[in-house]
Amino acid sequence: MTRFTLAAALFASVAAATVASAATTVPFDQAQFAAAQAAGKPTLVEVHAWWCPICASQSGTLKALSSRPDTADLTIFRINYDKQKEALKQFGVQRQGTIIGFKGKEQTGRIDFKTDKAVITALVDATVK
Repeated sequence: MTRFTLAAALFASVAAATVASAATTVPFDQAQFAAAQAAGKPTLVEVHAWWCPICASQSGTLKALSSRPDTADLTIFRINYDKQKEALKQFGVQRQGTIIGFKGKEQTGRIDFKTDKAVITALVDATVK
């Protein structure tokens, strides 16, 4: 095995381990969300609009937190604020920039239009621990 092949194999295994320990962000789907809740999984519902600077900031913080090992089982369900109006009603959301945490079916917290990293981190911690 050449050094290049060995280095490539090592990089691939590290990359796979990194991906395996990261939270997953998916578009909101009621059936998938209900299945995650029924299984007792930690989930976040992130209400996002592409044009919203608050949403962009929150997403950056969530992305950074998603690489933590303790978030490996966390699924972030992203609701499109402009297109998924029924989901907004379901969660009682009034505006974009809302993040709601759940452990199974139990709500762990809610953030409305805040970008403070400590506040978002506290919600993630309450959801995954």
